[in-house]
Amino acid sequence: MSKGKHYFIDETADNKFAVRAKGSDRAGGLFRSPAEAQEYAKKLNPHDEPDVERVWNERTGGRDQWRSMG
Repeated sequence: MSKGKHYFIDETADNKFAVRAKGSDRAGGLFRSPAEAQEYAKKLNPHDEPDVERVWNERTGGRDQWRSMG
């Protein structure tokens, strides 16, 4: 298990959810739902809350905004 890393969850082009460590280009895992991805990220670092990409579009702004699950 990784310690001290911060993780991000983002939606891929094929509608799966990738868990990536901060600064990493490769995904540590792909999941069908954001909840599964969040559970995996919490196992990797139970002392941190992953940031999740907003997976819906709003009138102002796109999906490039992040929210903490904490």
